[in-house]
Amino acid sequence: MKILSIGTDREVLNPLSESAKRQIAYGEHFDSLMIIVLSIVSHGPVSLSEKVKVFSTCSDSRFVTGLGALLLARDLPKPDVVTVQDPFETGLIGWLIARLRGAKLHVQVHTDLFAPAFRHTSLNRLRFLIARFVLPHADRVRVNSNRIKEGIAKNQLSTAPVTVLPIYTDIAKFQSAHAGILAGRFSKFKARLLVVARLEKEKNVMVAIDSFAKVAPHDVCLIIVGDGRERRALEKRAAQLGLSVRIFFEGKTDPLPYYAAADLLLVPSLYEGYGNVIIEALAAGKPVLATDVGIALDAGAYVTDPEHFADALKEWLEKGDRVGVLKQYPYQSFEEYVQKYTDDIKQTARS
Repeated sequence: MKILSIGTDREVLNPLSESAKRQIAYGEHFDSLMIIVLSIVSHGPVSLSEKVKVFSTCSDSRFVTGLGALLLARDLPKPDVVTVQDPFETGLIGWLIARLRGAKLHVQVHTDLFAPAFRHTSLNRLRFLIARFVLPHADRVRVNSNRIKEGIAKNQLSTAPVTVLPIYTDIAKFQSAHAGILAGRFSKFKARLLVVARLEKEKNVMVAIDSFAKVAPHDVCLIIVGDGRERRALEKRAAQLGLSVRIFFEGKTDPLPYYAAADLLLVPSLYEGYGNVIIEALAAGKPVLATDVGIALDAGAYVTDPEHFADALKEWLEKGDRVGVLKQYPYQSFEEYVQKYTDDIKQTARS
């Protein structure tokens, strides 16, 4: 069985990345796995294994990456299944390639496009319209959570089978996390609050900062791991509140030791497809305070809404549990995840 995957994750071009390792594992279950990455970065083809090849569109502009993908797909062997990483831009391109090459279409959905906040931008409103076209044409759909599956059913967007298959998280790695030098660095604080997120509007990190300013005592700090377009505004807000000495912006770095050093993870997101950071923190034995997004409620997080986030934080600081318990996780091993994922794609070919 020959598979063509369309996505935007440039990490897969690095053979040593986690993304590449996953693709290599997937490839062992197929005759071949060809991956097209929509990218404006110039990069030659990469052979990850005998069965897995990666091609970058190397486009001059993001507006012509789709054309680049079409040209690459034209010259590749005919696939049995085209799998796309989202129902938006890659979904539309994948649908066209599948139609032109006579292949089945497998659509993956990793974000909650049905959350009202998702459509707050003109780009996402356009993406939602694209998804309304792409999903009905899918032969099979893979989603990250039951919430998204229910949204597809409620909006009657697909009659194809919908499988709930979250991204794999190496639970054991987080269970054995150590703070290292961070333990001493933040030792003067009685409690350490943590945010691990891309600093973009949908992650709503400003609510974490404002809630911290409102209710956190002087012996509590807030550590923010991640980077993005909102970082400057968030740093400015922290300075305006006079909290620069208690709010630490760590940038994009390995969150593993931070989970070990923290006492509580804050997830004030407007929407999530799944919420890997919730799984990671709970696996590390740390409680999570989150909005009702993704897997938060099922996994075992304390759940509130953005308007009451500060009140919920105050309550946790006064009497909340200091130990988090992961209540739900679907995989016993990486191999089990790979088997379920590749089986789902194989079922697409048989549909």
